[in-house]
Amino acid sequence: MNSTSFRGHSRFLDLLLGVGAVAAVVSGGGSLAARASAPALMPVTSYRSASCGCCTGWVKHMRANGFTVRDVVVADVGVVKRRLGVPARLASCHTAEVAGFALEGHVPAADVKRLLQKRPPVAGLALPGMPLGSPGMESAYGKEAFTVMAFTRTGAISSFSQYAK
Repeated sequence: MNSTSFRGHSRFLDLLLGVGAVAAVVSGGGSLAARASAPALMPVTSYRSASCGCCTGWVKHMRANGFTVRDVVVADVGVVKRRLGVPARLASCHTAEVAGFALEGHVPAADVKRLLQKRPPVAGLALPGMPLGSPGMESAYGKEAFTVMAFTRTGAISSFSQYAK
């Protein structure tokens, strides 16, 4: 194959790839270029006990929402909670870190994205307990209303977001 014919094949392949990208956009799949230009989400490290099934459900929720999650099994999650300054009254089953913030419990990915976008002067977010219907706690028995709390290193606690039944 000479260089002229190679250039012709190359243009043909470029055309096919371009048509494929347009077809993906038209069909709702988005183009490769559009997906590649989307901002990357900060990696999350989640700490949990080996026996916790709902914690793995939360990890799946975060991954489904674009986060890369490192799932770490630890002998004592309390050590991580204390290191990150999670107030005892906001405790839940697992603790995570993202971009210097603590995440306690089943905090929805939408709240984590808002936290990373706004960067308020807080140490982290917590969803105390394990409310039914929160990410990883989906249930055939319904859903509870819950409030995601923000907390500071000095112990101040405030509402970050609320979810209805």
